[in-house]
Amino acid sequence: MKILLRGHLTVPPTNRRRLRRLVEFLIARAHRPSCESWAEVSVILTDNNRIRQAKRVAFGVDEPTDVICLSYTPLPGEKPPGLRGEILVNAQRALQIGPRYGGPDRELALYIAHGLNHLAGEHDHTPAARRRMRRRENAWLRAAACEGLLSGLIPPSLRRRRRPRC
Repeated sequence: MKILLRGHLTVPPTNRRRLRRLVEFLIARAHRPSCESWAEVSVILTDNNRIRQAKRVAFGVDEPTDVICLSYTPLPGEKPPGLRGEILVNAQRALQIGPRYGGPDRELALYIAHGLNHLAGEHDHTPAARRRMRRRENAWLRAAACEGLLSGLIPPSLRRRRRPRC
């Protein structure tokens, strides 16, 4: 499977090697044996402005969000066969609200886990479905933390200097 990591110039730098290891770990947990395998997953780190634009184009809603995921059905005969998906992750939001919820690294990981959960076919249209998804994502993140995968994604210098503006 191919994993693509991309970021816009306005997005804070991340440790791509650590981010790739986390994505691989989360993909292994999100994949279901009853589903077709993934051929390619793109994780695109973005900011409030760009994710707002993407949400407006994709869903007709003009507001920022934490994550957007899009899956693509493979074309007949496409090589390699398998599902393809994109996860747009709001790294700026993870930096802004992460300190309130376990840190920016964990918040960024949660957004990626949530996107992968959607790509695996889960939906959060009802409160019960949202709770089920969140339990699953939190279990993945606890396991990732035990493996040391939830630290060092975002440089410490960025975490220290970020403060909410009044």
